[in-house]
Amino acid sequence: MNPPGDSRHPLPDLTCVEICTGAGGQALGLERAGFEHRALVELDDDAVRTLRTNRPRWNVLHTDVRSISATDLRPSGQEQEIALVAAGVPCPPFSLAGQQLGAADERDLFPAVLALAADLNPKAVLIENVKGILQAKFASYRAAVIQQLKDLGYATSWRLLRACDFGVPQLRPRAVLVAMRPPSFTQFIWPTPTACPNTAPSVGSVLYQSMASQGWELAREWADSAAVIAPTLCGGSRRHGGADLGPSRARQAWAELGINGSSVADTPPLPGTPLPVRLTVAQMALLQGFPPDWAITGRKTAAYRQVGNAFPPPVATAVGRSIATALIQTGSGTGPWSPQTGWLGTSASGSNRHGPLTSPGVMA
Repeated sequence: MNPPGDSRHPLPDLTCVEICTGAGGQALGLERAGFEHRALVELDDDAVRTLRTNRPRWNVLHTDVRSISATDLRPSGQEQEIALVAAGVPCPPFSLAGQQLGAADERDLFPAVLALAADLNPKAVLIENVKGILQAKFASYRAAVIQQLKDLGYATSWRLLRACDFGVPQLRPRAVLVAMRPPSFTQFIWPTPTACPNTAPSVGSVLYQSMASQGWELAREWADSAAVIAPTLCGGSRRHGGADLGPSRARQAWAELGINGSSVADTPPLPGTPLPVRLTVAQMALLQGFPPDWAITGRKTAAYRQVGNAFPPPVATAVGRSIATALIQTGSGTGPWSPQTGWLGTSASGSNRHGPLTSPGVMA
């Protein structure tokens, strides 16, 4: 039997190492896109249990990304080149809800991810974060990231992607960075939206079955009134944020959908429950695009934080497929790469590639 959400077999050359994996939203999406994870790194105890519960076969490393090396991320006997290094680095250094300290924030893990990318020398790099990192105040930070990747031989692009544009019942704009070696980067195309705020599944349509599961007599009335997408879920951090749906402005937006955002419910509403109704962690996971059978472990606050900080799997799938397509089209699994000399050996088409290949970083 396939594990939950495991919708396809990985392609042999699409190997992946993932950093700051969290509840596995990005990992699940990349798996669906055909990538096979060689290792996944996560520090949070509850998130590690979530990953191991849903994917016992995954090589989950319970450690701080700053304490590992490329050797730790290559299982014994597996010297195959890594196709993708993916990461969902912590958002607080750039979040509009925080102090936006950027590089001065000790939780900024961009340097750690870039250091591992330098050691692993993957064919592509994927990093997602909050939209705040695209603000003008972080222009120099982004330029430094692009320069570091350029020095490693990558061309780079940033793009703001909304979850609702890929069928997720939530707005959730995310800043996404994709870096690839120049031959593959020329073939990379950002995924085309498949929906929009007006056509994406609504909160009511996605949660109706769950809301009605305990016999709540207002389930249909509520679902009909919640016929729009959700505002962005806010997971918070270990330092700030509890089991609620965010600051007062966010809770007001939820209230307009008949949802009490001041706390999280333990079960779907029972008969006689008045409006506004509270959401369970499982219901919020559905709003993030997780499959119903993806178990989120831990106590309520910890479980909600995992869900609220996740990269929606359908968005990760769309980006992952675009990366995979570019890699396959350029036959990038056929030989090693050097930033100084470009491709070494023979490409999939049988032609030799020699000489330096460089391309400037691209700011989308």
